[in-house]
Amino acid sequence: MSSDTAANATPDGTSPAAESTAAAAATPTPAAAPAAPVGANRRRGPFREGERVQLTDERGRMNTISLEAGGAFHTHRGFLNHDEIIGKPDGSVVVNNVGQQYQTLRPLLSDFVLSMPRGAAVVYPKDAGQIVTMADIFPGARVVEAGVGSGALSISLLRAVGDSGYLHSFERREEFADIARGNVETIFGGPHPAWQISLGDFQEEVLKSEAPGSVDRVVLDMLAPWECLDAVATVLAPGGVWINYVATVTQLSRTAEAIRADGRFTEPDAWESMVRGWHLEGLAVRPDHRMVAHTGFLLVTRRLADGVTGISVKRRPSKTEFDADDVNAWTPGAVGERAVSDKKLRRAARDAIAGTNVVDTPEVTN
Repeated sequence: MSSDTAANATPDGTSPAAESTAAAAATPTPAAAPAAPVGANRRRGPFREGERVQLTDERGRMNTISLEAGGAFHTHRGFLNHDEIIGKPDGSVVVNNVGQQYQTLRPLLSDFVLSMPRGAAVVYPKDAGQIVTMADIFPGARVVEAGVGSGALSISLLRAVGDSGYLHSFERREEFADIARGNVETIFGGPHPAWQISLGDFQEEVLKSEAPGSVDRVVLDMLAPWECLDAVATVLAPGGVWINYVATVTQLSRTAEAIRADGRFTEPDAWESMVRGWHLEGLAVRPDHRMVAHTGFLLVTRRLADGVTGISVKRRPSKTEFDADDVNAWTPGAVGERAVSDKKLRRAARDAIAGTNVVDTPEVTN
């Protein structure tokens, strides 16, 4: 040790320089800020070209438009240039060429679902919210669903499982899958890392792709969910949740009786929800004249452990067999499912894909 170093050494023989080096090494390095979840940046910052924007005029009338550079929104009361909106912050008020004011906001998930391009009827937000909650869809969960329709429920499920989760969606019609893919990529700003979609019948394809007992939750939105009972029982883990969305009482009854007869699931629970808004204006506080009433039934059950037989709930005897008339009541036409033309499906797919063409700007930090 040199004389200078010895003179400045501490009682234990270490130099101040060595101590400072050791202290620096012991000081924790600030962790890098975690990347924002997929789609989060799309919900922040100024309006961008290609985004959907919700316009509300002075009389409360609402329109949803897709922003285009040089485009315009026309009504019988003048026109509003899209360039007046692009670059403005969310929640701005803009004025058209004759002085009509418009409030501009990004559509919420509920707004987006009800205005997005569709080929099949969507699962309403009131039902999607209950599916996420009552099926206990948690971050990181492994979930399978069928059918996809226009992707409304898929969006809610992807938000619930998060980037680290897993959602495998099955759809029989390629046109519906294209529409769903466009809508999902529009709201998340691109492909979601937790999502994959497959074409084919659920009860066949899920057994090819998912290992027995590997799935936490199963969500079915189809005409005949009881046909998938064996497939669900195979891939669903013990304690896992199976939730069904059906439109009619006969579908609800058939599914419940099939689950009870199988013995591998708990006693099913079923319900429906209705949402009634309220008019609020001064002392004129009353229920709205219109409401979102019956859209579908939800039926939920859970997988029992292998080799365990479920406990039968004691009840009065009733008819449990289904005749030909009952079966005919489950056809698409009988439940009010309107046929969708190929032309309309192609147009909806184009509109859904067009929503993915948003010009992203640098991330905005608060």
